[in-house]
Amino acid sequence: MNLLQFPRQTAYYRGKVRDVYTIDDTWLVMIASDRISAFDVILPRPIPFKGQVLNQIAAYMLKATADICPNWLKETPAPNVAIGRKCQPFRVEMVVRGNLTGHAWRTYSSGKRELCGVAMPEGMREHDPFPKPIITPSTKAEAGHDEDISREEIIGRGLVGEKHYVQMEAYTLALFQRGRDIASKRGLILVDTKYEFGLIGDTVYLMDEIHTPDSSRYFYADGFEERQASGERQQQLSKEFVREWLIANHFMGKEGQTVPEMSDEWVQTISRRYIELYEKVIGEPFRGQSLTLEETYQRILYSLANIG
Repeated sequence: MNLLQFPRQTAYYRGKVRDVYTIDDTWLVMIASDRISAFDVILPRPIPFKGQVLNQIAAYMLKATADICPNWLKETPAPNVAIGRKCQPFRVEMVVRGNLTGHAWRTYSSGKRELCGVAMPEGMREHDPFPKPIITPSTKAEAGHDEDISREEIIGRGLVGEKHYVQMEAYTLALFQRGRDIASKRGLILVDTKYEFGLIGDTVYLMDEIHTPDSSRYFYADGFEERQASGERQQQLSKEFVREWLIANHFMGKEGQTVPEMSDEWVQTISRRYIELYEKVIGEPFRGQSLTLEETYQRILYSLANIG
């Protein structure tokens, strides 16, 4: 996406996969590009419809959870565009885990039984469900990797006041339960995810995308118990397949490593997988739309002129 310019624009930020425009220091225009990243590196070729897939899943999930807590989203004027309220973000990500998977399992298998100040029971196997979901926050780093942090450290260091943190905890657990309920209806298990919150005045708002395959991990529910019992690998629904391809081609984002070439066929394969992710998570056929940059720009202008 080329750099655009909007009336009353006060800031612009280009992230790894999104371009964010601030209007009047009040509204955010977030354009989800077709860029794809892994291991903190932007891969060399865009993936057709990826931005639309993630934007529309996030919008669907934000609307499906709006009764739980206020969120930033106002409208989606184009397939890959979201407009919403600018919040003052907390520099903390609320990571919530229903199963002993990923980072939690790596911590557990190293012999530790505590993560972010939260105790983990003895005798668990990889991917086993926790007795109840656990919140394992991380700092939201400006540069470099996020770091694990405990509830006590967050409050003690003044990253989030206790009143607001208690609210964020309650929202996180309620959102995760709603996400799991939605996933269950689609034959999926929402394994883990993250939420970001911010303030408008003294009110806590849910920000950013939620329950997308880029921010969450899903397992297929059918056969989950059998695979656990036999020690088989669980079937995942996430962008993990992209990371696995990179690892198989000797790239993990480390110095001196070269991103492997992405063939036309592989780019189309990734695009199809993202569309499959959309259809499984949402439960509806994907309808791809290819707007020109000018059409997208005009839709955004119309929305900004009528937003209230």
